[in-house]
Amino acid sequence: MESHSRAHQAVAALRQVLGPQWEFSRADRANRTFEIRHRDRGTPYIPPRSTPSWTELLTTLTTAFAARGVMRDECLPLRWGRETELTISAVQALDPLLKGGRTLTYRTGFLPQPVVRFTGDRDERGDLLDGFLTAFVNVSRVQRITSIGDYAEALDDWLFVLSQLGFHARHIEIHGRVEVWHRRQVAGVTLMFNHMDLTIGDLVLLWNTENPERMALDLGTGLERLAWARTRRDWNELVFGSFAEAAPASVLDAVRTATLLLGSGITPSARGVGSVARRVIATIPPGLVRLGTSAIVRMFHQHWAASANLPVPWPAICSVMEEESASRSVRTSLRRRVGGELVTPDGTGASCQWS
Repeated sequence: MESHSRAHQAVAALRQVLGPQWEFSRADRANRTFEIRHRDRGTPYIPPRSTPSWTELLTTLTTAFAARGVMRDECLPLRWGRETELTISAVQALDPLLKGGRTLTYRTGFLPQPVVRFTGDRDERGDLLDGFLTAFVNVSRVQRITSIGDYAEALDDWLFVLSQLGFHARHIEIHGRVEVWHRRQVAGVTLMFNHMDLTIGDLVLLWNTENPERMALDLGTGLERLAWARTRRDWNELVFGSFAEAAPASVLDAVRTATLLLGSGITPSARGVGSVARRVIATIPPGLVRLGTSAIVRMFHQHWAASANLPVPWPAICSVMEEESASRSVRTSLRRRVGGELVTPDGTGASCQWS
């Protein structure tokens, strides 16, 4: 099968599955060559009055996916250690199928996967834009499929799931390019979906280039972004709760990320995955750590524990954070330079390099 014909077949399958209530149109823009919009679009969106907890939101997602025959699977470990130190996307569950050409996957079904990425969009000052976090719950459906029709059916399933969260189809726009992208062993076709003016995720048809019959789908969004689209609340208040005004957003994001890393059993170190935890904690002001982080760490721990099993309890996370912050202060004091020479507090030369 010609790879680019798959893109056209995917669009044809979408037409058949979605039916006449959805209108397909051509587009000539950088990120799209076609758009799919509901025929009753244009009505205003009124956010629901109630704001569910993160646990309630995940329960609704789990129940809605299960109603469509998509069961929830266990999260991948945050410590990945293959092509990346950390798990950065639930699609990594498909690596054996897509990159190895085998007939197995690490996980399948609905995955609310905590991930860590340092690639979020930032402003001119280097601060993350609203809608982006270093660590978030990657709400995903990852699954091996046998036909392009399965891919189209997955979009219909997703529209049902969104309806259970309070979204209506008339406020959803789907768009993409009728073309195939290639990345080493993997090729794919990507659909993006928006809620009103806000991009909330994508649905990707994937296959192994050596064995194109090894196909899969990856539906991905963020739990926090879904909640933002649903409520239209202030972003910082949504993700940082009552602590939104307690410190700069960058500091709160670092504490939130550190809570996930340490809670997953990743301890600070000079090298390897632990160095990520060390770098993140280094951005948290020592004064804040000394004053105490138990309340905010407890809140973030509850957020992560709703989707993944965290082996380290929140009190232990606070202790590690305090110890690492104190150790960093000691390491910093040892970096005093006298005449350009690195010296220790007793004045003797130091040949080691401190991390």
